[in-house]
Amino acid sequence: MLSTLVVVFVIAYAAIVLEHPLKVNKSASALIGAGLLWTIYAMSTDDHRLVNAQLGESLMSTAQIVFFLMGAMTIVEVVDAHNGFDVITSRIKTSRLTSLLWLIGVVTFFLSSVLDNLTTTIVMISLTRKLLDKHDDRLFFAGVIVIAANAGGAWSPIGDVTTTMLWIGGQITSLAIIKGLFLASIMNMVVPLAITSWFLRGRQVVSPAKAGEQGQRDITTPFEQNLMFFVGLGILVLVPVFKTVTHLPPFMGILFGLGLLWLVGELIHSKKDDEAKEHLTLARALKQIDMSAIVFFIGILLAVAILEHTHILTNLAAWLNRTVGREDVIVAIIGLVSAVVDNVPLVAASMGMYNMAQYPPDSFLWEFMAYCAGTGGSILIIGSAAGVAAMSLEKIHFFWYVKRISGLAMVGYFGGIAAYIVQYRLLH
Repeated sequence: MLSTLVVVFVIAYAAIVLEHPLKVNKSASALIGAGLLWTIYAMSTDDHRLVNAQLGESLMSTAQIVFFLMGAMTIVEVVDAHNGFDVITSRIKTSRLTSLLWLIGVVTFFLSSVLDNLTTTIVMISLTRKLLDKHDDRLFFAGVIVIAANAGGAWSPIGDVTTTMLWIGGQITSLAIIKGLFLASIMNMVVPLAITSWFLRGRQVVSPAKAGEQGQRDITTPFEQNLMFFVGLGILVLVPVFKTVTHLPPFMGILFGLGLLWLVGELIHSKKDDEAKEHLTLARALKQIDMSAIVFFIGILLAVAILEHTHILTNLAAWLNRTVGREDVIVAIIGLVSAVVDNVPLVAASMGMYNMAQYPPDSFLWEFMAYCAGTGGSILIIGSAAGVAAMSLEKIHFFWYVKRISGLAMVGYFGGIAAYIVQYRLLH
């Protein structure tokens, strides 16, 4: 049975990785993989009560992540529908290309720590289209945005899906991950930024010709933009505080906040007719969120759960420890693999590989895992959701990214690793 489970999982995993060549959505592959794995497991054992108990346990942990992601994605959609992100983007003005690069990089870094790297990448690339006319300049900026978005998401419990998974799973705590990874994440961003700005030194910003670009941007007032931006941002930032104070899981805090944002939206639009406010409602935002991504998380987490329940992951961890021996090398390799393979199943598998009795919360393994899995995806454009979004928005060719950006991302990745290891040894 174990061999069959491994073969099915590998095939499903390969289908996820080869999503674009196969032209099969990775969500479908994840769901089929999960269904086959649980079916094989159930048919191979006589203890159906145990199988159902394990499925219920896996479903509960998966649901916590899914509810959290749905709430966070909906909040972001509502803020964006009100043009709330203009509060930040409208203030970025400079005539030097290097200054603009640093502004974009720093804003992306901190914005992704409270939103998510995918949304932040979309917002910031949309901004560069308004600021830069030359496509070549925008390509470099898009590469830097991908690196900065992934680096910014790694040090925050709500900034990246993989960090959120570790946080909800209890492997890391919010304050510890911020203190532990902030310096490494900064290094991951600063090194590529410094190298890129050296190549772009002395060049001026060439802005696109102004056209009638108001249109639908005037559908909300400055008051509505500011209110929804700061309420939405405040809810996201306060979720870790909610968890610390109440000891309730994070999804409860995000759903509570979602209800508050919904109420605020209903109140400020109460005097508008239904047609005028339809596109601003939270009900519409729920339809706009990427449900395909949500379904993918459900499928892959349930698939990985089988490997955990059958102790395949535990045995794999033991083999890696015997073969490689060093935790830092193992985790660094996992980060490099995440440049090719989706980091969500990688981290899900790692959570099942290592016992929390042996590796308690906020230990070296979990913090280093959050950094490597969160930032390793920047090395290839297909390695993260932020990279795939940038590839689609700016029509970036895979080999252009490999030639111009991958080396920068690699240097930043290992620079952050060095910073984290030195910091850890000094403080421990």
